[in-house]
Amino acid sequence: MDRYLQIAALRVLVDENIRNRAEQLEQEGVKAIDALHVACAEASQSDYFITCDKRLINRGQNLSITVINPNNFIFEVENDNKSN
Repeated sequence: MDRYLQIAALRVLVDENIRNRAEQLEQEGVKAIDALHVACAEASQSDYFITCDKRLINRGQNLSITVINPNNFIFEVENDNKSN
């Protein structure tokens, strides 16, 4: 896991667009802090949003970003690396 955390090196500053998106996500039932984190991930055009929150993973099907748990993320990335 440490190897994957090392590649996550982007810092996102919250702006009005991110706040608005977070509010929209909250209105759709996402918890406030999760909504802000997802909005930041979307704004940074991240490929994945990694979480252990099953409710958020289920809601993630309607988002513009792939919401995935850590185990599935590692499995997916390692399989991608093997096929390349």
